[in-house]
This record gives sequence, structure tokens and C-alpha cells, in this order.
Amino acid sequence: MKPQIIITARGHAGTMATLQSEFTAHLLGEAPDRSAFLRQHAHAVRGLATFGPMPVDGKLMDALPKLEIIANFGVGVDAINLDDAKKRNIIVTNTPDVLNECVADTALALVLNTVRKFPQSEGYLRGGNWASRGPYPLTTSIGGKTLGVLGLGRIGEAIASRAAACGMQIRYHNRSRKDVPYPYDPDPVTLARNCDVLIVVTPATAETSRIINAKVLDALGPEGYLVNIARGSVVDEPVLLRYLQEKKIAGAGLDVFADEPRVPPEFFSLDNAVLFPHVGSATVETRKAMGDLQIENLRRHFAGKPVLTRMA
Repeated sequence: MKPQIIITARGHAGTMATLQSEFTAHLLGEAPDRSAFLRQHAHAVRGLATFGPMPVDGKLMDALPKLEIIANFGVGVDAINLDDAKKRNIIVTNTPDVLNECVADTALALVLNTVRKFPQSEGYLRGGNWASRGPYPLTTSIGGKTLGVLGLGRIGEAIASRAAACGMQIRYHNRSRKDVPYPYDPDPVTLARNCDVLIVVTPATAETSRIINAKVLDALGPEGYLVNIARGSVVDEPVLLRYLQEKKIAGAGLDVFADEPRVPPEFFSLDNAVLFPHVGSATVETRKAMGDLQIENLRRHFAGKPVLTRMA
């Protein structure tokens, strides 16, 4: 018999199709009565395939006493309570590495678009202003500028190599130093003070919640730019909005927001913000690779083999 799993929400179509083919899959996101749904399947479900931000905590785990594995589609597992899973000996997996290059491409695009204002200049052209008002105003080069990387993990290093190829200088802050050729700053405020563009790549945890706050933005200053490719929770969003409105920083490039997909509409009228709808890993190739890894972790677990990407 096929192992029984619950899929928390509709996700990548190809991955969904394979999950529903290889396992007996039940879709929680479309259940009219969640409690009744969990009671119905509690006796048999051994795995969760998680998509999106739905919280997976001890209460949900206890409702599924046969649960052995939670396989997440994505690197970030901030929606999954790892401590609760550990207490119950439940394996948690994610999909690292397969999206590094794609997210790094998006990050560099955000840096370029934010500093050079390419989307705004396109809007200027489309609005007929080039012919009627003349050339678009000059912007700022990224070559020679300093990129501060907050979170120099796999993705952070891929971003740094791309930025260096564009002539940027690199600095970074992590919880600890790494064996890399870039200068290290001891805290986010110092990093912000020492860079022109601060890019956030840190995981979303209780410790990093709103790590980008007024002190960091003050250190970044009126000529500095913020780019966030991590999670919306790592930025104090109301403070950032106010700093952009008051021109206390030069601009921001955001691929993630605190309450996705609900973005504060005040951002839409800003001419110093570039906004992406969380497309960091959103390519056909990368999403397939993420799904393949999620599925392979489930396959291996139910075959009695070690999973490939178990969370510590």
C-alpha cells in the first residue's frame, strides 16, 4: 500500500501531481472542516508535504500521532516549529542548494533595479515622458559601491560573487566569521554603516525577527539602499515604509513582505522602491528541482533510507 501523506496547500503543479501519484495524498488546504479532516486521517498519515506559510506546530503534529516526516518545499522552514518536531522525533527536510543560483540572480536583479531605477525609467518611457520631457534623470552606478551581505550562507556567497563581478566591494555579517576573502562586521548596524547597499539573506528565526530596524536604517543613511531577498519578518516593515517616505534611505528593493501576498498599498506610490512578488526562486527549472528534492526525501524515508536534506 502507498504511504499516506497530507499536502498542506496547493503548490507547484508538477510536484503535486507526482505526490498524488506516488502516495495516498490528502489535501488539507481544501478541507471544509480542518479538525474533522485531521481526525479522519490521523490513524494512517505518516508524512506531511508542506507548501507555503501555514503553521506546522505541536498541535498539528499531535493531531497526527503516526507522523514521521515533514518534507518542506523550500529552504525556509520558519512556518515549521523545529523544536516541536524534535520533541516528537519527527524528521524535517527542506530543499537547499537547488535554488541558490536562481535566488542569487533575483537578488542581483533587485540590486540593479533598485539602484539604477530601471523599472521607473521604463515607466517613464511608457508614459510618453521621454519625448515630452527629455531623458530620464541620471541614477547611480553599482560599480565601486560596497554591498553588505547580512547572512553569508550558500545563497549569500552566490550573491556576493555576482556583485563582485559587477565591480562591487563585499562586506558581511554572520553569527560567526567564515573563511572568505571579505571583511567581516560584528553586527548589522556596523555592516549597514560600512556599505552602500545592504542585502538581507538571513534565515527567518525568532532571533532575526525585525533585525532590520530603525538603528540599522539610520546607519545605512540617506544615500544607502536596502534589498531584502530573505523573509518579510526580518524587516520592521512599518519603519522601512516611513524611512522610504521620508527619504531617510535612498531606496529599497523587496522580494518578500511581512504578510504575503498582502502588501501595504503605501509602497505602491513610492518612486524609491522596487517591488517583486516573491519570485526569488520562481523559474520552471528551479521549482522542478525543489519539488524533486521534496519528493525524493519522502521516497527515501518511506523506503527506510536516510533523507537527503534533514534539518538539524
